[in-house]
Amino acid sequence: MAPRAGQPEHRGPLLPGLLLVAAALSRPAAPCPFQCYCFGGPKLMLRCASGAELRQPPRDVPPDARNLTIVGANLTVLRAAAFAGGDAEGEEAAEGGVRLPHLTALRLTHNNIEVVEDGAFDGLPSLTALDLSHNPLRTLGGGAFRGLPALRSLQLNHALARGGPALLAALDAALAPLDELRLLGLAGNGLSRLPPAALRRPRLEQLDVHLNALAGLDPDELRALEREGGLPAPRVLLADNPLRCGCASRPLLAWLRNATERVPDARRLRCAAPRALHNRPFLDLDEARLRCADGDADGRGDEVDLAGPELEASYVFFGLVLALIGLIFLMVLYLNRRGIQRWMRNLREACRDQMEGYHYRYEQDADPRRAAAPAAPAGSRATSPGSGL
Repeated sequence: MAPRAGQPEHRGPLLPGLLLVAAALSRPAAPCPFQCYCFGGPKLMLRCASGAELRQPPRDVPPDARNLTIVGANLTVLRAAAFAGGDAEGEEAAEGGVRLPHLTALRLTHNNIEVVEDGAFDGLPSLTALDLSHNPLRTLGGGAFRGLPALRSLQLNHALARGGPALLAALDAALAPLDELRLLGLAGNGLSRLPPAALRRPRLEQLDVHLNALAGLDPDELRALEREGGLPAPRVLLADNPLRCGCASRPLLAWLRNATERVPDARRLRCAAPRALHNRPFLDLDEARLRCADGDADGRGDEVDLAGPELEASYVFFGLVLALIGLIFLMVLYLNRRGIQRWMRNLREACRDQMEGYHYRYEQDADPRRAAAPAAPAGSRATSPGSGL
């Protein structure tokens, strides 16, 4: 029967057919790894916090993952190709194998990682941000960051303090291939010098070395922070370092005053030594006062020279205070001169009366007529004048 005018044509089988075609063409979403949380959206995000139960990166991460976070696990050792098919026994993935081609951010903080082997991050060609902060690293392979051509941000805050000089030397080798690095975090690692490889990264924009053991920056390090060929120079975060404010810190002070914008926390810089300048703002110092002792070129004897002007100023101030106190005392004496004279007169009369009393008693005691008769011997017998004996 023909449809009536004004009524839509019947399309019973069309809508179910479209749904079947869409279901056939769509790819089923990959399951979320066990004990992980997956967040959908334009970029798939995973967060795994499995505690000590997780000893290696999860094997079933969806290949379209963009952001992977593992916190609070017990990874201990990141073996080669740990994210590209390698397993805990050291079996590496097939050469050229890429399991997570779209992963751009990897956060591995607080995971008790002590060893990062060469090629631990192989197979992550799109990775731009890597965070290994708050791990007790002891061993870092010289090729730990190979295969990361797109890495722009590397965070190693509070992760290098236990490794000693050997770990810092390995860090230099590991940073060498990271030519695209823009941000490097090395805060809280007890560094006494800046890693040379970090200063040589051609595109580095920010170097975070606050809360370390830097006594200053030497001229070679300051020159390495400059860029040639029009490249922008990196910013440096230096706060909470025990700066030694001696003659060796003159280049750093001059550099800061000419490029204060290069150190955003420059106003927070404080002197840790010598004692005369302890906790003084570094930028407020006079460069002429940053002197060393004779024969001491490294700034260790600056305390002797720096203490002189401070002590001289203290002595002058102390002398002025004493002079003011003395002047006030003399004014009080002058204003009370009559009362003082009366008090002195009364005291003198009281002393004279006391001395006269002592003199009178002395004369009475010295009179021989008032002397007592000597006592008779115990064995003698008293006799009278008429006894005839």
